[in-house]
Amino acid sequence: MRARAAYGAEVALLLFVSLGKSAVYSVLAILDLSTRPGGVGAQTSQLNPTVVPDRPWLDALYQVAQTLLPVVPALLAVHLLGRTHADPWAAIGLDLRGGARRWARDLGTGLGLAALIGIPGLGLYLLARAGGLATQVQAAGLGTSAWAVLVLVARALMNALLEEVIVVGYLFDRLPRLGWPPWAVLAGSAVLRGSYHLYQGWGGFAGNLVMGLVFGLVYRRTHRVAPLVVAHTAIDVVAFVGYAVLAPRVGWL
Repeated sequence: MRARAAYGAEVALLLFVSLGKSAVYSVLAILDLSTRPGGVGAQTSQLNPTVVPDRPWLDALYQVAQTLLPVVPALLAVHLLGRTHADPWAAIGLDLRGGARRWARDLGTGLGLAALIGIPGLGLYLLARAGGLATQVQAAGLGTSAWAVLVLVARALMNALLEEVIVVGYLFDRLPRLGWPPWAVLAGSAVLRGSYHLYQGWGGFAGNLVMGLVFGLVYRRTHRVAPLVVAHTAIDVVAFVGYAVLAPRVGWL
């Protein structure tokens, strides 16, 4: 019983300094969006904006900080998993074992997942926009320079590591130790993923909820976070870089 309480405190503290905190702010955001004139559909969500547009050197420092610092909670999650696993990276399937063949399989699985999730996800976003249930998501505001593209790719990898390590690898290990049945672990992980995307509207919640369910089922089968990181990175790279390149030319974006 004491061990369960300790795990509960560990999970709560980690979440509320990372994605749980983001979920709280996103719930507040959806309340704000829903009560503004025009409702959710009339609002805009800005991702990856410039911070100090009139001083590029300072903006670059901000972009680096905003890319590196969010990874720390994921590293903390792995550190905490080290309390119960000799090799926590291997425990969640983000290790280098298996060589090139293992990583080629992870890459192939991840890219397949990206296509499975990303293409229908775009359709769901457009449907939600048409129904006034999603904000207009401006996925990148850094331009299309080589530096901007590098930042966007790094930001995509950061998002993938942060979310997949904590929401899947860590929670799928810790929640069963708290007595959660498998279905509740899968559902809880997916709901959390959807919740911290509520700032994008109900469409963002629904799309990420489905993504969470699919990723959770894949993790159950493979016990590896690596293909999920590949898939998430690929989806975000396409969204961020694609938006930066196409938005000035394609009106519906």
